[in-house]
Amino acid sequence: MYKLQKVIGLTVITGLLLSGCGQAGEPEIIMPDTPMQPSAAVNGGAAAEPVAAAEVPADAEAQETQPAAGSGGAHTVYLITMDLADSYWQSIDKGCKQAAEELGNITYKWIGPDTHDDALQSACVDQAVSEGAEAILIAANSAEGVNASLQKAADAGCKIIYVDSAASFDCVTALATDNEAAGKTAAESMKTALADRGITSGTIGVFGVTQDTASCVARETGFRAAFEGTDFELADTVYMMDDANNVKNAVTAGQGQGYVAFFGTNEGTSVAAGEAVRESGQDDLVVGFDTSDAMLALIADGTAYATMQQNPERMGHDGMVIAVQALEGTYTDTNTKTDTGVTVITADSM
Repeated sequence: MYKLQKVIGLTVITGLLLSGCGQAGEPEIIMPDTPMQPSAAVNGGAAAEPVAAAEVPADAEAQETQPAAGSGGAHTVYLITMDLADSYWQSIDKGCKQAAEELGNITYKWIGPDTHDDALQSACVDQAVSEGAEAILIAANSAEGVNASLQKAADAGCKIIYVDSAASFDCVTALATDNEAAGKTAAESMKTALADRGITSGTIGVFGVTQDTASCVARETGFRAAFEGTDFELADTVYMMDDANNVKNAVTAGQGQGYVAFFGTNEGTSVAAGEAVRESGQDDLVVGFDTSDAMLALIADGTAYATMQQNPERMGHDGMVIAVQALEGTYTDTNTKTDTGVTVITADSM
């Protein structure tokens, strides 16, 4: 099977696991040195600008589940994320909603588990298929853990589009940050800040979500690669595992051992690290990912030095547009990649 890389069989007791699928409502761009080949534009072409919904041909518009006269019916598209709480997923949902409104022929629903779990997310995929999804936009919880359910979805005729985090199962396209390049950018930002403080060596704490969260693993890979050949040592990764206290306790332990900085690979780990530093009253360097209100507040008050801003709304918007294009036969490529960019946010740039 084609393996997707982002620069980058579970048996489910459905009646039990579907309870984990909930619903919800509503964080400038530096491209990597060697960006992935963009494929978001219709039939190839440059993807520097978001795909316009108007580019998608539609015979008639529909409101929610009611197709307009003469239409073949509204398209049903589901978004499935790793959970429903993170503001990052809410931004992807916002982009999906915007595109659905522009297109006018979409029945759209956002579901996801309450916690990062392959079985629970697989149940959400099964739920979407059972409720008539024609296309599924998914931020895969892990590279392999949801493939069995994605196979069932594909067998049912669903188009699979990855947003932010891809599994290894075939897809129409994967829209995401080039996470390895973004991790290198985060490292270079941290190096600059450490140099400004006169720090040329020491241990840096690194925080991940889970061992299987591909997007965060790629960021960590890029981050670690950028520190190779320096006098800095990167500690073993501490995984949050849906418990911010895992990160906060690791920050406290790291401070006790004289760590010079901390790196969070997503919004949750970054905020947890920043809050731990703030509560300690120490002036430790924190670099992270994503731009929730909580993370931006940490940047604004000087607790955190920098955060990497992704473009989740574009992932949702363009993913929805491409899903409809694939359903209507105007987007025929498979396993393409679209880099949606990243930038560095510091207090000076806010």
